[in-house]
Amino acid sequence: MHKPRCVSATMVASMLLFSGAAVASDIVDSQYQPLHLVNVVDGLDHTWSFAFLPNGDLLVTERPGRLNWVRAGIARQIVGIPEVTAQGQGGLLDVSLHPNFEDNRLIYLTYSRANPDNPDETAVALARGELDLDHFLEIIVHALRELPLENVEEIFVQNQYSQPGRHYGSRIAWLPDGTLLMSVGDRGSEPPRAQDLSDHAGSLLRLNDDGSVPDDNPFVDRDDAAAEIYAFGLRNIQGLMVHPDTGEIWATDHGPRGGDELNRIEAGENYGWPKVSLGLSYQTQEPYFDYTERHKEGMVDPVIDWTPAMPPSGLAVLPEKSPYVRQWSGNFLAGSLRTEQVRRIVFRDGNPVHEEELIRGELGRIRDVRVGPDGIVHVATDNGEDQDGIWRLEPAD
Repeated sequence: MHKPRCVSATMVASMLLFSGAAVASDIVDSQYQPLHLVNVVDGLDHTWSFAFLPNGDLLVTERPGRLNWVRAGIARQIVGIPEVTAQGQGGLLDVSLHPNFEDNRLIYLTYSRANPDNPDETAVALARGELDLDHFLEIIVHALRELPLENVEEIFVQNQYSQPGRHYGSRIAWLPDGTLLMSVGDRGSEPPRAQDLSDHAGSLLRLNDDGSVPDDNPFVDRDDAAAEIYAFGLRNIQGLMVHPDTGEIWATDHGPRGGDELNRIEAGENYGWPKVSLGLSYQTQEPYFDYTERHKEGMVDPVIDWTPAMPPSGLAVLPEKSPYVRQWSGNFLAGSLRTEQVRRIVFRDGNPVHEEELIRGELGRIRDVRVGPDGIVHVATDNGEDQDGIWRLEPAD
């Protein structure tokens, strides 16, 4: 387990005097727009997600089990988070602010937790707690105590524990009606679970902000289905967003060897995994199970099928008015792990027409992509061994 980081008096002074400070790196050329890669915070371990606080600071999760408040390049640990099982791909995963955070101070965390009856099994869980920003400066200046997350409650646990420690999904996004979306991966060992409506594995869930089930979910009246499921047939969503202009739900889903997908998600739809995919078995390099084609009746095709694999993690959209050149307005940005890139995706009339690799290899594995309140793209890296952090992709001109 990581030890809490200490904050010296010099660090405190730096935080107060130079809030928002960052360190610039090399300029990277891309189509229409050169970019400065600017470090916001480093020295983290397996960064998984981050969220912007109203004052411009960051909340950042590290998969081994640490939630951090970041100001002026310094990460300070927040205590009181739920106990996580950091095994394989599991641990502390997504972090998200409630849409009414400035009033209720609620933040949401996804994580893997052990089965109390069998610690070798895990499930994806969702918790929320209160983060009181009013006391932040008092705590730091006077070094009174560690920064706490208060009134923490676990509000959802997926309905089947399983092995091994992979394919947790765990991205969170908020719909305009105040309900939240949460992805749950197929958990790896039994992909057909994604076609079983009684099993949360391999699905996108829709929940009320207290973890209860909205009464208009697509399968809420079916006795053979888990009422939380919003869409299914999904392998491992690790990029998820609700488009701020259209309200459409978009997700990037991991395939196996190939078959990574960008999907437009609609209520009650089946996205095919593992019945249809261009991906291949890791063991045999043959198609999975009984599929031999890309499409089957009653299953939704992806908007983009990336083969060879990226594989994708993190998804965002640039606003129409942003600090970048106009050619990038409204473009999607998808992070990639193994190929270490951020991919810019251009749409015309609702269809993808062009893609560009904005960065590739400069920062390592990209775990998350977000657009900050100032319109600047931020990315989280996931390289391990305390080599991770958050970077800004600033316009160089």
